[in-house]
Amino acid sequence: MRITKVYTRTGDAGKTRLAGGQPVWKDSLRVEAYGTIDELNASVGVVRVMNAESADHHAEAQQLEEELRWVQNKLFDVGSILATSPGQTFKNMPQVAAPDVTRLEKLIDRCQKDLAPLKEFILPGGGKVSGFLHQARTVCRRAERLCVALSKSEPVDPTIIKFVNRLSDTLFVLARWVAKTQGEPEFLWERNVTKKVD
Repeated sequence: MRITKVYTRTGDAGKTRLAGGQPVWKDSLRVEAYGTIDELNASVGVVRVMNAESADHHAEAQQLEEELRWVQNKLFDVGSILATSPGQTFKNMPQVAAPDVTRLEKLIDRCQKDLAPLKEFILPGGGKVSGFLHQARTVCRRAERLCVALSKSEPVDPTIIKFVNRLSDTLFVLARWVAKTQGEPEFLWERNVTKKVD
């Protein structure tokens, strides 16, 4: 694909075209879904920028870089599929398949081996890398909700919904794993306990 011009003026009236050429309103659920996947991809990109500061000092940071680069490429695949008119295909169309979901599950399992079981909810934040991973996780959950909503009115490959669901779990576990392996703080939710008055 070669992009020669950034602006075309064709979207000035509030419509855009899906990959198959079908015109749709820019606030349609399908556009919201792939637009949020794009937002998620940008959030993961910020994590990679923050993580790059540690990549030379921590082998774990280099591992995170490799995984997140793969995730960003898969998110482009997801976005491309969602941006294609239902039922249409084109040459070299990206795919999101069961092995992609399995790869995320294996990554979760590997990271979990280094982590203590959770006894309370975690406050999003802590260090820079883990904090931005938590932010990416929340965007991922929103993308998942939009994909589910879209699937109620238009065809959506169920594997895409599985992938996005598993990715949100992955981002949560990676946030905890980064805190553990890179020495970032992790804060637990402190529930308000009402003291008895004598």
